[in-house]
Formats: sequence, structure tokens, C-alpha cells
Amino acid sequence: VHGEAVVSTQSTWGSGLEGLILKKKMAEAGEKSDVMREIRIEKLVVNCCVGESGDRLTRAAKVLNELTDQEPVLSKARLTVRTFGIRRNEDIAAYVTVSGPKAEEILMKGLQTKEFELHDKNFSTTGNFGFGIQEHIDLGLKYDPSVGIYGMDFFIVLSRPGLRVAHRKRCRAKLGNKQRITKEDAQQWFISKFGGQIRTD
Repeated sequence: VHGEAVVSTQSTWGSGLEGLILKKKMAEAGEKSDVMREIRIEKLVVNCCVGESGDRLTRAAKVLNELTDQEPVLSKARLTVRTFGIRRNEDIAAYVTVSGPKAEEILMKGLQTKEFELHDKNFSTTGNFGFGIQEHIDLGLKYDPSVGIYGMDFFIVLSRPGLRVAHRKRCRAKLGNKQRITKEDAQQWFISKFGGQIRTD
């Protein structure tokens, strides 16, 4: 019986040592490539504000539709601004939310117009960033004299896997600090992903 106990103890010790070695290898592999730490584009919002309803807003929505192949959503004014002739609850802008490969494709076109150079102030403390372009034809769209030229704003929301726990309906939980994206993380992702430059002047 005593001999059996010794053998059993030795086998348990051996399995424990192997387990430690396996955990160490997994930790080293995790440091090299941790899929839960990878940053991705959660969504891209393209907004075009014309400041008035009517034909100009309709044409702006047509430009967004041509760019994203999605139906734009109209935004309403929150306040009345008599100086600009804006009434409360009047449709004054159109925007589209894009995700997946299409979002990265449109973002690449937008960054090309900026020559892959953004200012430090373009990045928020929560790890998102945005910028604007002055002419939509710079994105590769054909110029139409009946439509005109419109500028638009790009806003990019970045995330890591696991963000769903903070938004799901059932068993909602707080997102861990390690899964949050900082301003520095977003800037580093922009530099490594697109070979971009960040100005601080």
C-alpha cells in the first residue's frame, strides 16, 4: 500500500509539473499573439451635414448612397438657429453606419485624401478617431454637375473582442480595463495598420 501511495504521489507530481510547463508555453504564445487583444474596426460613421432640408440634402444622401451602397439616415436639428434659418426637428444632415470589410475599404479611401496623416487631436481618449474631407470626388466618385460637391466627416469606432458583454441584453457586465482602448492604442494601431503619421504641431 505504501509503495502504491509513493507511485501515486510521483505521478501526481509529474502531471503537476507538466501542467506548469504547459501553462508557461501557453502564456508565452499568448504574449506573441493574443486574439483577444487585437484591435478592429467596430463601425465607421460617414456624416454629411448641409444645414438645410430640401434638394441639397437629397443630393447629399445620394452621394452617401453611391459611396457606401447603403440607404442613409436623416438627422434632425436639435435647436432652432434663426441666423442660419434652421428650425428645430428639421432634417439637416444624412449619415451612414458601415461595418466589416466595407468600412475598412471606405476608410482607406478617406485616409488617402489625407495622405495618411492625422493630427493628434483627431484621436479621442476612448480610442476612437475622426477626420473630415472637403470634396467627395476625392474618394473616387464621379463628379456630377447636377449633384455638386459635398464634404463629409468620417468617425471610426475601434474595439477589441468582448465588447458585446457591455451592450448585450442579458447578463450585461462591465468591460474590463484590459479590453478598453486608449488614445495611445488607437494611434499605434493607425500607424501599424496604415503606415500613417501623426502630427502634434
